[in-house]
Amino acid sequence: MIESILFTFGLGSVCGLILSFASKIFYVYEDPRIAKVENLLAGANCGGCGFAGCSAAAEAIVNEEAPVNACILVATENISEIAVIMGAEAGTAEPLKSYNNCDGGNRATDRFIYNGLNTCSGVASFYGGKRDCTVGCLGLGDCVRACGFDAIHLGPNGYPVVDREKCVGCGACEAACPKSILEVRTMSQRLLHLNASYDALAPCAQTCPAEIDIPRYIAHIKNGEYEEAVYTIKERNPLLLACGRVCPHPCESYCRRGIEDEPVSINQLKRFVADMEMNSGKRLPIECAPDTGKRVAVIGGGPAGLSCAYFLRRVGHRPAIFEAMPKLGGMLRYGIPEYRLPKKVLDWEIQGILNLGIEGHTNVRLGVDFDFGSLIAAGFDAVFFSVGAWNDYNLGIPGEDMDGCFTGIDFLAKIGNQEEVEIGRRVAVIGGGNTAIDCCRTLLRKGVDKVLLVYRRTRKEMPANEVEIVASEEEGIEFVFLAAPNKVIGNEENQVTGLEYLKMELGEPDASGRRRPVPVAGSETVLDVDMIITAIGQSPELGFRGKGDRLDDLDITRWNTFEIDPATGQTNVPYIFAAGDAATGASLVVTAIGGGRRAARSIDLFLNGKPVVPQPKALLNTHIPESIFESVDGVKKRQRTKMPELPVSERIHTFEETDLVISEADALYESSRCLGCCRLCYNKELT
Repeated sequence: MIESILFTFGLGSVCGLILSFASKIFYVYEDPRIAKVENLLAGANCGGCGFAGCSAAAEAIVNEEAPVNACILVATENISEIAVIMGAEAGTAEPLKSYNNCDGGNRATDRFIYNGLNTCSGVASFYGGKRDCTVGCLGLGDCVRACGFDAIHLGPNGYPVVDREKCVGCGACEAACPKSILEVRTMSQRLLHLNASYDALAPCAQTCPAEIDIPRYIAHIKNGEYEEAVYTIKERNPLLLACGRVCPHPCESYCRRGIEDEPVSINQLKRFVADMEMNSGKRLPIECAPDTGKRVAVIGGGPAGLSCAYFLRRVGHRPAIFEAMPKLGGMLRYGIPEYRLPKKVLDWEIQGILNLGIEGHTNVRLGVDFDFGSLIAAGFDAVFFSVGAWNDYNLGIPGEDMDGCFTGIDFLAKIGNQEEVEIGRRVAVIGGGNTAIDCCRTLLRKGVDKVLLVYRRTRKEMPANEVEIVASEEEGIEFVFLAAPNKVIGNEENQVTGLEYLKMELGEPDASGRRRPVPVAGSETVLDVDMIITAIGQSPELGFRGKGDRLDDLDITRWNTFEIDPATGQTNVPYIFAAGDAATGASLVVTAIGGGRRAARSIDLFLNGKPVVPQPKALLNTHIPESIFESVDGVKKRQRTKMPELPVSERIHTFEETDLVISEADALYESSRCLGCCRLCYNKELT
């Protein structure tokens, strides 16, 4: 008995020694974080994450092969704890959802008849698919079969429709789609995606500087889904009230209906739904990602600054706007007259942006009230410049410093700030752009007897918006074309009494493509005026440089703008970005808005420690060649909705808004004129 016990004990000891040595030799290390992460997962082993069970998912998360929110069944609190285990910011994980960006479906033209395996992957193996559109949906439902949550179905028009309530963002549909029609993305990824050459985009959406999905929001209007239309616009443009009033709608120049008929009145439809929200008595709630704790200083509260701050806040960062003027808005407030953009409308829109949790500091000027070093010391992780083009160009002629001489933006800003301005009775406004037109129409409403617009080319070459030129003609502005100011004439009191100009004739085209004006010898002519406003262009004010700080290291162009990478908005100082007039020179409001969002994407990359690189294949104001048609079959001409406006006899005596909003009936009619274009296909039955 004793021998047996001793033998068993000895055998156990030998085995223990062998196992001890084996464990040293064949030791396999398991990251302790794997067990911690697995304990926070759902434990359902459902496979919805794309991995074979929760253990595999936990290992993938720890190995950074899957995001912290890979499990589709756990609560936000668990995701936050997983993020902490992984050393990420707690609470920064956003839910994934599937999005379909193609609405072509059955209307897309077939290149060949397919009688093979009834799957998208099967037909895609033959020359990329049976349809002409290279990026469009094939409509055979691989995504529907792949979804384990009944969150996708093929709609009546032959493309997948996602039920966002049921979608868990598992990615099975995206993996099953051979055409990348379905994309599983977070809200932040959607907001910061730039239009790309592989996207299903109509020409109008490609043209829009803010990259709004125009056919989608018009389709919502057509269906009476006005809130959905607002949300679609706000994915790309937070200033839809302002843009609905002042945007020159370059998108309409590429409207396919306009090839055979008149373009759809895209901008009026935007204004219709924007005004509907404002007048509804409520604000639509705007979703923001969980707070990242990162702070960004936005220098300048104009359209680019407001746009950048809006998108940064929506993706979870904490922007603060610093504005030199008494109120936010920049050129929207101080460069655009009340009759075009009422201040109460602008106030309502800006307040909605601030309500997201954005700080707004006014009457503070960089280099005067605070310096750049104090921003960095205060803990800001990045800086965005959108300072606006506040410096008016001068003519460089004798006498332009006399009493009664003004520059365009300075004059409009004084009026917008309700300052006292001594206005003459006969005024010459020099220039042919929107600022010059705004000055002319403002002067009329101030009771001036006669306003003359002096321009060195002809009406055809005027860069101002055509609708503004027409409106000024209707209101009685007198145009003096082919006239180049030569000198300002004054009296003994240094007061303006006249403007001498040389008559011009057009020569060969210059770099802009417009014919160059050439003076006619001996053609000096004098206009009898007692006030002159020069509105021939502007440049940004960069007087905050030269203080001996990091701003002095910034590269500046010969046009006095920030030298940036146009695809990212980043300057040569890695944590400083710029957009709007500060980077492009004086440009459109909608261009500044698009630049602000593009810079927000780059700032987000920078704050997350990722390389600030251009988005691959981003369009950046170019077009997809195959989408630009020369003709559109089947269009039956239908009259474009006319914009309602105050009669001339009323509007020239008031600063009340001149252009009015269309009715709901007109909005429904105008939205029905939209062909619902995608890249190649369009709704031929709705022509």
